[in-house]
Amino acid sequence: MRTKPQLSSAQIWNMSFGFLGIQAGFALQNANASRILQTFGADVGSLSWFWIVAPLTGMIIQPIIGHYSDHTWGRLGRRKPYFLAGALLAALALIFMPNSAMLSAIVPPLLVGAGMLTLMNASFNVAMEPFRALVADLLPDNQRTLGFSVQTFLIGVGAVIGSWLPFILSEWMDVDKHTPNGEVPVNVIISFYAGAAMMVGAIAWTIIKTKEYPPEIHRQFQSDDQPAESHQHKGLSVILKDIASMPKTMKELGIVQFFSWFALFAMWVYTTPAVAQHVYGTIDPNSEAYQKAGDWVGVLFGVYNLVAMFFALALPGIAARTNRKITHAISLTFGAAGLISIFFITNPYWLILSMVGIGIAWASILAMPYAILAGAIPPAKMGVYMGIFNFFITIPQIVSSLANGPIVKYVFHSDSMYAILMAGVCLLIAAVSVVFVQDKG
Repeated sequence: MRTKPQLSSAQIWNMSFGFLGIQAGFALQNANASRILQTFGADVGSLSWFWIVAPLTGMIIQPIIGHYSDHTWGRLGRRKPYFLAGALLAALALIFMPNSAMLSAIVPPLLVGAGMLTLMNASFNVAMEPFRALVADLLPDNQRTLGFSVQTFLIGVGAVIGSWLPFILSEWMDVDKHTPNGEVPVNVIISFYAGAAMMVGAIAWTIIKTKEYPPEIHRQFQSDDQPAESHQHKGLSVILKDIASMPKTMKELGIVQFFSWFALFAMWVYTTPAVAQHVYGTIDPNSEAYQKAGDWVGVLFGVYNLVAMFFALALPGIAARTNRKITHAISLTFGAAGLISIFFITNPYWLILSMVGIGIAWASILAMPYAILAGAIPPAKMGVYMGIFNFFITIPQIVSSLANGPIVKYVFHSDSMYAILMAGVCLLIAAVSVVFVQDKG
């Protein structure tokens, strides 16, 4: 078996640079989709039902994209055709979603907005999955933690830009943030346009600057007991066999991922209405106070991504001094403390401290599970197993979206702050669960 060559810092940077653009668009969605949908008429009790499209599309698309990218080789390479197509479609959705009201004479804008959210999430998933596999494809095992950490850093850069854009446009560049009933503020619309441009530009950079190994070279990096890719059955039925034979480490990580992503989904859906109600004193999505809350939540989400961006660079050193499991457990505990603290804060500026803990957890969630997983799965099935691993991200989000709506409405009496508190408890459970994961690295 041939050993993969060590890659330079510039090569590691370039291969993940496209994720910066993807995450800029993803952050715009996370920070603004709830208020856009509320502007079009959704109530807080139904918000999670609209967000269910994100995990559903991911669960369906990522294993399929992973499977086919394992067996693809064309003029652009192996993984690159998929994240290029995904980026172009996601950019279109970013442009059209905040303008859904333009079609109100034909279709209710809420339905158009929900449709664009579906297209956006499907496209994000097409683009995201091959990036995880690309790092595992090109890097030797001793550089994978660094590779996923650099990827997390770039994710943080993109997320900070995407999260802060509406606030920067309205507060620093005097772009109108007020909105008549049923219309999205101009600063949000322009932010979505900018996010679409960044996504396409960043993906183009990775495509131009990164060279993938052709199939004949890639096979030389596989151990003798792994079947060659060209001899494997390529039908979708093989995905079911791969699910049945997934490594033990992957199953154990699934428990950690379930509670981690249940918490994250609740945070993304309910932070804006929770902060608007408890800090800004309003539940009216068309009020000026609500728009201020929405812009501030964008800033807060940018803060946790900024923290994640820099903490990601420290992860390899921390993991080397302890181990990957301890690093992840401690990081998740910081995130739990950050979420729970939101429940007790009424000053918007103190929420920045809460975001520090969440950012530490977010950095680890984006890097450590993949670093642990990459050493436990066969190289020939890196793409499909990375896609299957996405089940452990999408299933908890689906459960969260189905359960949280009725819970918030009937148990918490439409007070979404309790959903944030529940999310903190889930991160604590995830922190305990990671201790029992078998890490072969």
